[in-house]
Amino acid sequence: MAIKAAFFDIDGTLVSFKTHQIPASTISAIEQVKEQGVKIFISTGRPVALINNIGSIRHLIDGYITFNGARTFIDEKDITLMPIPKKEVMAMIEDATLRDYAVLLCGRDRVALHNHKPIFDEIFVQGLGVNNVDTQQSITPLLDQPILQLTPFFKKEDEAKIILSMPHCVSARWHPEFTDITIKGADKGNALKQLTKHLNINLNECVAFGDGGNDRTILQTAGIGIAMGNANEDIKATADYITTSVDEDGIRNAFIHLGIINK
Repeated sequence: MAIKAAFFDIDGTLVSFKTHQIPASTISAIEQVKEQGVKIFISTGRPVALINNIGSIRHLIDGYITFNGARTFIDEKDITLMPIPKKEVMAMIEDATLRDYAVLLCGRDRVALHNHKPIFDEIFVQGLGVNNVDTQQSITPLLDQPILQLTPFFKKEDEAKIILSMPHCVSARWHPEFTDITIKGADKGNALKQLTKHLNINLNECVAFGDGGNDRTILQTAGIGIAMGNANEDIKATADYITTSVDEDGIRNAFIHLGIINK
């Protein structure tokens, strides 16, 4: 079946962790498949406010899965919008204050950081190139808006101490030092189902690319799930095909393998 839509994770898939840029080979490959009529979608754990590193292909993008699926949209029209219950948002804020860890609150269009810690700067600012968060801004104004995602900076073993107080939420960890928490049902795989229904295309007509734990559901749901060569081993095990790394022309090589573009 012909591929009609391609879905791309950002960090470690489109964008190199080494250069914080999209490789030229990836840009060229996406341009080629776009010319063939394939729709191009972002599929990321990033909040909309933190998507600051895809400028070189932004004009090619037809729609977005963001917040790990809690918000999907095309041309600013929301297809899904799934906030976390306010009670559970407050439970995490109180826990972060008590146990002294940082947590990023992510609204539909804005974010705010509670209890700033150096690990946020180390991972988000230096590691991911996120340089547009005012770490001194109060979270209070954001609490009047729907919160779509919470990103606490703690290790996996610490999750059990708070997640029982958040029964409607699920954790999607793609880094050992932090996780993304959304409402249950908000994952990239379910978002793909909603988007394909909206677009009136078949899941088998979709290819999805990813490298981390939060990509698992979309790789399993799409007709073809492709893991980057730099992906976690458990993600590689769920994929239909393993391409080379983001820094080794992984997306271009995958499209060549699929016969969508030529060498």
